[in-house]
Amino acid sequence: MRAVRFHEYGGPEVLREEEVERPEPGAGQVRIRVAGTAFNSVDGNIRAGFMQDPMPLALPHIPGVDVAGTVDALGDGVDDLAVGDHVVGFLPFVDDGAAAEFVLAPAEILASAPTTIPLADAAALPVVGLTAWQALFDHADLQSGQRILINGAGGAVGGYAVQLAKSAGAHVIATAGPKSRARVEAAGPDEIVDHTTTDVVDAVTQPVDVLLNLASIDPDRFAALAELVGEGGVVVNTTVWMPAPSDADRGVRGIDLYVRSDEEQLAELAARVDRGELTVDVAERVSLTELADVHTRAAQGAVSGKIVVVVDASE
Repeated sequence: MRAVRFHEYGGPEVLREEEVERPEPGAGQVRIRVAGTAFNSVDGNIRAGFMQDPMPLALPHIPGVDVAGTVDALGDGVDDLAVGDHVVGFLPFVDDGAAAEFVLAPAEILASAPTTIPLADAAALPVVGLTAWQALFDHADLQSGQRILINGAGGAVGGYAVQLAKSAGAHVIATAGPKSRARVEAAGPDEIVDHTTTDVVDAVTQPVDVLLNLASIDPDRFAALAELVGEGGVVVNTTVWMPAPSDADRGVRGIDLYVRSDEEQLAELAARVDRGELTVDVAERVSLTELADVHTRAAQGAVSGKIVVVVDASE
């Protein structure tokens, strides 16, 4: 089968498309014929070797933790899935990923794919959708009527976070720049602050209950944004290099989010897509042979929005 792998850590040039043996599912696993995977910023960090301690890999390694595709074969003990099922999943970081024609996945992590969008596009949902869901509901316990500031709403997680927060009945303030403003507007926030022309601290005139930070910003700027959170509020942060500030005196909790696979949450996200309550926004679709170029552009800061890598266009 075709796959993109890296045999050593390094820059995007270490990614090679090559022929590898088709994997066979073990007990509790299924083999998926991949329709699509997606690029996440963590993919570049893993490839570069920055994540070796928390995510030790056996090299060579196939990247791509998002998968959408068709169940192709079942391992022993799998009885809740069938060959031919369309599924999505968030694959274990340390296992071979979905930048290949076939991939193995633990059966328990998979959810039925949305039926109202192309199967390959569903690969844009798992990691970023789960990140948004867990930030808002597992960690922030967002409630109807609360105010939330989403800093970095122009990214892939931000689009889901805005939609989910609005559906929960929150008042959503989103930051965006000129390049992402239209995409953020489409997600439906109550307010948009252009962080390139306006000081967000000055623009937000009332305290917020939740600050969701999705952007790599200066620690001093992060601390200033956290001051916008009212007493008893929450700061949730997805940028693992910069801890979330907290304030014990005001009862403000700082939480650093590490996304996890959750089949039930993913199934709910997919169901919302099919009910028309959640939009999967794909900024760009590329072929497997273009994955190294995507990594190069991401390293240059030239990637905006979610990129889906289409492996099997017939799906």
